[in-house]
Order: sequence, then C-alpha cells, then structure tokens
Amino acid sequence: MRQIPGFVAYYWVDAGDGVMVSTSVFEDRAGAEASVARATDFVREQLASLLPNPPEVMAGEVVASA
Repeated sequence: MRQIPGFVAYYWVDAGDGVMVSTSVFEDRAGAEASVARATDFVREQLASLLPNPPEVMAGEVVASA
C-alpha cells in the first residue's frame, strides 16, 4: 500500500467474533481505487482459502478527523 501514490495510512482492526476491518486512507480517489485493486488481487491469491466470507469494500470521504 505504501507504494501507491497518495497513501496516507493503513489500519487493521480485530473487531472481535472473527471480524477483521481494514481501513486505508489516501489523498484522492485514484489512490483508494488502486489500493482496492491491489488488495483484491492479494486476497484472491493469498487469503481466499482462510476467509469464510468474501470481503466487503466500502469507500467514502473523510468528513472529520482528530
């Protein structure tokens, strides 16, 4: 992810009960879309057999930060 232009941050959160959440922050939509493509390939090639359900992808604008 760090090599994708516009990368700001990446977080991986264990939400409990087998739920994992990852959040990527990019300066623009192009970087975010590139990260989704890269992550899709990685999950398909490396993690698909470990995941009971396919990942959900969501995108949006940051409206507040602290």
